[in-house]
Amino acid sequence: MKSLVLRNLSKTYFDPYAGAHVNAVRDVSMTVTQGEFVSVVGPSGCGKTTLLNMIAGFMPASGGEILLNDRAVDGPGPERGVVFQSFALFPWKTVLENVAFGPKMRGLPKPECEKIAREYLALAGLAHAAERYPNELSGGMQQRVGVVRALANHPEVLLMDEPFASVDAQTRMTLQEELTRIWQERRPTIIFITHDVSEAVFLANRVIVLSKGMVLKELEVTLPRPRVWDRLIEDAAFKALSGQVLQLVRSA
Repeated sequence: MKSLVLRNLSKTYFDPYAGAHVNAVRDVSMTVTQGEFVSVVGPSGCGKTTLLNMIAGFMPASGGEILLNDRAVDGPGPERGVVFQSFALFPWKTVLENVAFGPKMRGLPKPECEKIAREYLALAGLAHAAERYPNELSGGMQQRVGVVRALANHPEVLLMDEPFASVDAQTRMTLQEELTRIWQERRPTIIFITHDVSEAVFLANRVIVLSKGMVLKELEVTLPRPRVWDRLIEDAAFKALSGQVLQLVRSA
């Protein structure tokens, strides 16, 4: 089975303000199998984003290794899609052209690129916005475009770094529900970075709690799907698991 494997991963850098070396990530090992949805949660400064940047290939590791389907990760690649907090859409391209960009870069014919883009826009309920430009969309709609643009490139793993942090609470809940629905339909492998405990539990099949650059705890999430906030907000199992994760984060 395809998998992403981290073995004894570490990252050390020199902090000129502190005048000392900082261990941002320390001896992290984990395996994410194909089709898993894993949330990584922890307080600010615990190494979440550094970990994601190393998996994405944006930052070299100081030690250990990253293997994607038994191949070493030593730089960015199309097999890893990334969605950041900023929408990062091309303002001069339509929504359709933005989503078709990845398939186009893979050398697919234009009709195939457009077909894939329209398929993913429909999946996210954005078919009506295909010919609009990013500045004509709300923040929530722009982030939905950013998510399906990454998925349309068919990455082997999708890395998401607090992608819903910049939208309002109601839009955030809607985006979370849409992401779980899309995941259920397509089963992409997702690693989702967040500092929000409820978000981590709501989305994932497994939650990894980071503390001071190390894995503090891994917890399985067996809540039934589809997941919608109206049902889960008062669910005893959801509350209990969220409370357990929150205690771990607060102790980190």
